[in-house]
Amino acid sequence: MLTRGEQMLALRRARMASSPPFLRGGFRPFFFGGAGWAILALTLWLCSLAGIIQLPTGMDALAWHRHEMLFGFVGAVVAGFLLTAIPNWTGRLPIAGPPLALFFGFWLAGRAAVLFSGTFGLVPAAAIDVGFLLLLAWIGAQEVLSAKNRNLPVVGMVLLLALANALDHLAMAGLTADPLLGMGVGIAVVTLLIALIGGRIIPSFTRNWLMKRGLRDSLPSQPSRFDILTNAVTAVAFLAWLTVPGMGLAGVLLTTAGLLQLVRLLRWQGYRTFADPLVLILHVAFLWIPVGLLLLGAAQLGAAIPQTAAIHALTAGAMASMILAVMTRASLGHTGRELRADGATQLLYLLITAGAVTRVAAPIEAGHYAELIRTSGLLWGAAFLLFLLRYGPILFGRRLGESE
Repeated sequence: MLTRGEQMLALRRARMASSPPFLRGGFRPFFFGGAGWAILALTLWLCSLAGIIQLPTGMDALAWHRHEMLFGFVGAVVAGFLLTAIPNWTGRLPIAGPPLALFFGFWLAGRAAVLFSGTFGLVPAAAIDVGFLLLLAWIGAQEVLSAKNRNLPVVGMVLLLALANALDHLAMAGLTADPLLGMGVGIAVVTLLIALIGGRIIPSFTRNWLMKRGLRDSLPSQPSRFDILTNAVTAVAFLAWLTVPGMGLAGVLLTTAGLLQLVRLLRWQGYRTFADPLVLILHVAFLWIPVGLLLLGAAQLGAAIPQTAAIHALTAGAMASMILAVMTRASLGHTGRELRADGATQLLYLLITAGAVTRVAAPIEAGHYAELIRTSGLLWGAAFLLFLLRYGPILFGRRLGESE
């Protein structure tokens, strides 16, 4: 007689075998959908900015743009990453087949509901949108707790992201004193999630790459007390920024956190990985975290640096770059392909980096703001379009060596 756990395992194994390739891992639909939505949402925003269209959302157009970039686009990739990483953490089979299709449909419904909230209503849109992240946290908690795995704090961060999403919807309804609180909490949570997960995978991948090439001296180490301290200071710095913005304390803490994250990054020896863009891009993407923190700290201390430049260093820089770095690597590795960045992959890394630099520079070079915004949007969109063209067939196709 099979136990309930064994029955569930057998059911998942059967679903994996009978499902089309696109539904055999969370990374497939959510990476494809996230990249597609990044392009579509950005295009709609730029058209709205140019006065070509009027968005049917019940939100202000700028608020919709910010919300969809953070909670729509980033939320999809977070889901794809966790649904793929959790089976590796727990040893359990991934969610696949109809349950995965339904969950992906839930995310799509959230995007449609928020976009058409002018007709559909803000409250139903918020319920669907926030509900997706709550369900993701519940699925993650079920898996992690069943396996008695140590990654429950990661699930907790998904809950915090859901809270940030809810706060942003409340702000859209005029029910919060600070209309940007939800966005601020969301930016802080995702940045800390990158700092936490990046602190595991970047030194690990770098160490493995160096060892394969016989470079075994002074290898990067796994997270230590210094990493824990750095992330704790970063969390406190974000808390100060959210609760007492404009105060010297927030500026000092953010600057300190930025310097600590920079030291942390340098300890991972990314300068030794120029021969492998697939590893190097992880270091480049993480570099945007100390850059963003230092810019944000400087703005809080009264320097002539617009806060929006710092925010886009963390969003268009750290988040978007790390998302492409992880999506390309995971799409290759989880489909049995060689971990090698071909010409198209290297080009999309260059495009996303150039787009981030241009977007951060736009508010600083105010005299060329409109031109830089358009250029940044084109570069950013081109990077994700190239991802879809290069990796779409991989995400829809079978794993290499897999039989029909």
